[in-house]
Amino acid sequence: MEDNIEFIQALALQYGVKVIMALAIVVVGKWVVKRLSVVLEKLMEKNAVDPAIRHFTGSLVYYALLIFVCIAALGQLGIQTASFVAIVGAAGLAIGLALQGSLSNFAAGVLLLIFRPFKVGDFVEAAGTSGVIQSIQIFTTELHTGDNKKVIVPNGRIISGNIINYSANDTRRVDLVFGIGYQDDIDAARAVIESLLAADERVLDEPKPLVAVVALADSSVNFVCRPWVKSSDYWPVHYSLTEAVKKAFDANGISIPFPQRDVHLHQKK
Repeated sequence: MEDNIEFIQALALQYGVKVIMALAIVVVGKWVVKRLSVVLEKLMEKNAVDPAIRHFTGSLVYYALLIFVCIAALGQLGIQTASFVAIVGAAGLAIGLALQGSLSNFAAGVLLLIFRPFKVGDFVEAAGTSGVIQSIQIFTTELHTGDNKKVIVPNGRIISGNIINYSANDTRRVDLVFGIGYQDDIDAARAVIESLLAADERVLDEPKPLVAVVALADSSVNFVCRPWVKSSDYWPVHYSLTEAVKKAFDANGISIPFPQRDVHLHQKK
């Protein structure tokens, strides 16, 4: 009887120490992991990392390190953790393969939030869609098109193609082409266009607007007109200047020709 009691006491002492050590590893490890995740989030906040990626990365690091703490606690209890680690790794690989597309979009979202090729409110063209950026999420980006349609684009498609940000710079160049007839006065047409540019307060003085003959086309002499404006004035100037040039050409007797073709009929004798 005494031998049994002594055996139980020895067994309790042996495994009791292991249990206490395992609990200590869990408690201390959890505290350390929590502190590390908080420090990581503060570092990212200090470096102006997007809040969405800060919280996601902090949570990801927290749970990943917590798994290692649990494995260490199980090892302290004498449980063989090699097979457990292999099972966790295999499960992670299977999940990764199943969510390959989603993980690709997530990685692309992280890159978008870090490198910031655009921000909310920018007008961009990406993944075959153009519109104003409404939100940048981890997996998708939401745009509103000019006709007020909401388009949700996977981040993977955006990051894998060209991104044109029309709002990135404060100024843009308006490119217009106006054609006049071959019988019209080139200098008079240039003076009309230049006077319209000088009268429009939205046209910037620097860089200086360009008005020049760009081509001798089949039916017209083509002028290129390239004024610089604020990005917000691009389309208003584009529309109003096109209309103003047409009216000014009409008022000054300058023609705007359209393509013509002479057809000659020959009668067979």
